[in-house]
Formats: sequence, C-alpha cells, structure tokens
Amino acid sequence: MIRKHKDYCWDDVSQLVYKEDNSPFRSVTRQVLFDGAEDIPCQWRYFEVAPGGYSTLEHHQHTHWVMIFRGKGTALLGDEVQAVSFGDLITIPAWQWHQFRANRGEALGFLCLVNQERDKVTLPTDAELTAMKENPAIRDFLEEL
Repeated sequence: MIRKHKDYCWDDVSQLVYKEDNSPFRSVTRQVLFDGAEDIPCQWRYFEVAPGGYSTLEHHQHTHWVMIFRGKGTALLGDEVQAVSFGDLITIPAWQWHQFRANRGEALGFLCLVNQERDKVTLPTDAELTAMKENPAIRDFLEEL
C-alpha cells in the first residue's frame, strides 16, 4: 500500500486534534499514519506544530522515537533544551520530560513511533516545574511563552 501525501497530509488519513484531555498545548495536529499491522504492535504518527505553537510538556512510562520531518524548532528533552530540525532523530526514554516548540519562524513536523499499548501522559506538578526551572536553560525555555 502506498499513501501519497500533499502538504504533509496523507491519503485516507484523518487530521485530528492533537489531544482532547485538556492538556496545555497550542496549534498542534495529529495524524495516525499506521496503527499496527500483523506482527508490528506500534503506532506511527505525524504531528505538526504551527509557527508559535507547542506540544504539551509531559512525561510517561513509554519510550518513543521521533524524527523531525519538516521545519525546525526547539525541544526540551530531560534536562536539556536543544534546537531541532529536519532529519534529527530523537529517542525519548520513559519518564523523560519533553516538549516540542515551533519557535524558529516555521512549522515543526515530526514523525513519532510508539507502542500501540501505552500509558497516559503525566503533566508536571508545581514542585516539578519549580525544580526544572533551577536549570537556567529550562527556565528560559519555559518562561518564553
């Protein structure tokens, strides 16, 4: 099967709201490109963050892999803030805080591979946010919004 894309939307794939759980985010869409098949129990998704948008700051029990597929932006990954751009491959281990932002003047699109069976995200508590902000790079990143 081949699914062609036009403008980062694939044939027969619905463009969905990023989340419906009241998590804080701005201007993000989600597409589920593959949702398991045969002996591969994974989900392959495409997220797109519009310029000025951001994903939820979260962590969870499951690992996932991300490849930047379009544009550039900034990512909070654990205790680091890094610029990301097309082609970057990112491993996000279990329980690592992470957030993606399209804050470099263009959309940021990324592919994400996860197990079909996974836990729900956890948002930071006020105490966890305070602890994160002890790192000046993370404090600046979090206060950017």
